[in-house]
Amino acid sequence: MDITKEVKKAQKGNIKSFEYLINIHKMTMYNVARTLLTNDADCSDAIQEAILKAFSKIKNLREPLYFKTWLLRILINECNQIHRQNKKVVDFNELTHPSASESGFERVEIEQLLSILPEEDSRLLKLYHIEDISIKDLAEIYEKSENTIKTWLRRARENARTIWGEQEEFKWKNGSKT
Repeated sequence: MDITKEVKKAQKGNIKSFEYLINIHKMTMYNVARTLLTNDADCSDAIQEAILKAFSKIKNLREPLYFKTWLLRILINECNQIHRQNKKVVDFNELTHPSASESGFERVEIEQLLSILPEEDSRLLKLYHIEDISIKDLAEIYEKSENTIKTWLRRARENARTIWGEQEEFKWKNGSKT
């Protein structure tokens, strides 16, 4: 089915077309929300709010070809809003128990490294490397040029390498060689 045609139908008020569009993007939406938020309840809230806003504003979408990017930008804004609201609240259980989505030692190390990075570096690296959001889509989401996104990714990777190197050096000097 042609996505652009479905978006145009949804813009004209076709609810089935809008439902179809949401269904084909629901896993991507969940993965992006899960990347930015720590628990499933917040992810669900962000996704629901994003769907409601997208439904009410779809007529304002200028280019149907960019529906996915537009939808993800709305979702990221909702995630940011929830993140700001929850910033001061820390659930002790989340600090002491690994999440169900962790799968192995490497995943834990990656999550630890990403948690140490500045928030924007961490988000950008998660979206690009873990969620496979393209540079083109990231440029649309962040409303920046593709070259700017490439530069941000390069700097975020360099920052991650520096932090990782410092941690490994610290471990080595303190007798923890693993």
